[in-house]
Amino acid sequence: MYACLQLGQRVMAAPVLRVSTPRWERIARLLVCLLGILLSLYAFHVEREKARDPSYKAMCDVSSSISCSKVFSSRWGRGFGLLGSIFGNDSALNQPNSVYGIVFYAFQLLLGMTVSAMAALILMTTSILSVVGSLYLGYILYFVLKDFCIICITTYALNFILFILNYKRLVYLNEAWKQQLQAKQD
Repeated sequence: MYACLQLGQRVMAAPVLRVSTPRWERIARLLVCLLGILLSLYAFHVEREKARDPSYKAMCDVSSSISCSKVFSSRWGRGFGLLGSIFGNDSALNQPNSVYGIVFYAFQLLLGMTVSAMAALILMTTSILSVVGSLYLGYILYFVLKDFCIICITTYALNFILFILNYKRLVYLNEAWKQQLQAKQD
């Protein structure tokens, strides 16, 4: 089957390839993204409750050195500790990191339902950015805040898993497209 694109007087045909991702990849993506959304929603809840009531103790606050609310309410808990100093603390971009997490995981889930080459590249690029962001925030967590945040570490792991899934997807789709194009040329 070919999709036609008319340019002036010429009609160009581009092959429409029918490819799908493996079922295990779709299930893994769904689980990882849903868990990421849930953890991000919980982080958002903890940050809001801590701002409302400074004596609030979240389930993830185990001790003085294992405290997610301490991390979420820190300077680095909003806009990755960067956007506030660049755009101002009152900027619409200086949102809690959990908001960016919700958007990221929803984006990965929804775009992951498609199998286009552009979608695969966007998924890979955004997951690379999330891993770089996780390394940055992990550094801040350990060396600056000297804290252990269970929610944070779990989301860093989820970001790395999504990176692996997106890499495998890119490799799989590339091979599938090559095989289909080869079969059409034969």
